[in-house]
Amino acid sequence: MEILTILLDAAYAYMGAGIGAGVAAIGAGIGIGKIGGSALESMARQPEAIGDIRANMIVAAALVEGAAFFGIIVCLLVVLMK
Repeated sequence: MEILTILLDAAYAYMGAGIGAGVAAIGAGIGIGKIGGSALESMARQPEAIGDIRANMIVAAALVEGAAFFGIIVCLLVVLMK
C-alpha cells in the first residue's frame, strides 16, 4: 500500500510539473503576442517613435520570457526533486 502511495505522489508531481510548464509557455506566448501587436499598432500611429517603441518592446518581451523560463525551471526542479 505504501508503494502505491509513493507512485501516485510521483505521478501527480510529474503531471503537475507538465501542466505548470505548459501553462508558463502558453502564457509567455500570449504575453509576447500582445506586446508585439500593441507595439505594431503604436508604431503605425506614431512612426516617429519607432526606435523607442521597439526598444521598450524588446525589454518587455525579455521580461516575459524570463518569467516563463523561471516557471518552467521551477516545474522541472519539482520533477528532479521527486
